[in-house]
Amino acid sequence: MRSSLDVIEDFLAQKRIAMVGVSRDAESFSTHLFKDLCRRGYDVVPVNPNIAEIDGRRCFARVQDIKPAVEGALLMTSPEVTETVVRDCAEAGIKRVWMYGGTGKGAVSADAVAFCQERGLQVVPGQCPWMFLPNGDRVHRLHGFIRKITGRYPHRAAA
Repeated sequence: MRSSLDVIEDFLAQKRIAMVGVSRDAESFSTHLFKDLCRRGYDVVPVNPNIAEIDGRRCFARVQDIKPAVEGALLMTSPEVTETVVRDCAEAGIKRVWMYGGTGKGAVSADAVAFCQERGLQVVPGQCPWMFLPNGDRVHRLHGFIRKITGRYPHRAAA
């Protein structure tokens, strides 16, 4: 379930993305990532049915509710929820899906990855965006370096 570096770079080149499952907890990992992406110039649209607003941005219950549409969706959900969200993404016309993965399983679901591949959605299964953003912190650069030397870092797609 690896993703190519090309797919990752294409996702990160999109400037309007949904973050599905962002937490209301100001100290959570997802909230820190949300705020960092906003600082980097991304128009991040929060999606969580249990929150009305995050950091002054309207929060949507589902990706289909977002207007204007987003170019990609970063999923910070449990694998069980991911399966529903990728179907929502397909229905909303979202062609790029990133299933967050850090420590543990993250948002990755094998069934959700298969669904994306069957429907022609670009999918990044199980990577942390911070490893691929420029000027990342030392921890994420180190994590990326370790993945490179162990052969687990994404490669360019074969031509």
